Amino acid sequence: MDHPLVRALDRVYLAAVWTAGVAIFLMSVIIPWGVFTRYVLGTGSQWPEPIAILLMMVFTFIGAAAAYRAGCHIAVTMLTDRLPPALCGLVARLCDLLMVLACLFVAGYGGRLCLATMSQPISELPWLPVGVTYAPIPIGSALTLLFVLERVVFGSQAERPVVRYEEQRAAEAAEGAR
Repeated sequence: MDHPLVRALDRVYLAAVWTAGVAIFLMSVIIPWGVFTRYVLGTGSQWPEPIAILLMMVFTFIGAAAAYRAGCHIAVTMLTDRLPPALCGLVARLCDLLMVLACLFVAGYGGRLCLATMSQPISELPWLPVGVTYAPIPIGSALTLLFVLERVVFGSQAERPVVRYEEQRAAEAAEGAR
């Protein structure tokens, strides 16, 4: 499907993938720095731990939204694989409804948590409000909600070229080698 909304969500998906990727990369640089300063220099920095926690929140919640769209999330299908096709469709719609409800709940209460803690500074980083560290929760839930609604309206997007980029490149390379 080449609907304009799906193409726009392709860009949102790519932004989520890049955001999660940059977060995990920065986390993998910051944590060793904290270990180095503590055990080699003998003067532990206070900022690596809270920044690493913030980056882990970004990686987890924004990355989970991207994983949902790519169909890479955890799915236990032992029961649904044994159901008749008509019931599989019904269970799939029920799962979509439950995902919408879960996303609304987490986005709503996560947003309230952000607002409630926005005036509290992090002790190691007084310039950074606690609410900012919680912001990936409602943002990731809102992104997941977008991808759930996209799945309901347009079907699964897990096979789109933007999602299966590496597999597509490998197939093109194999074709070129022949």
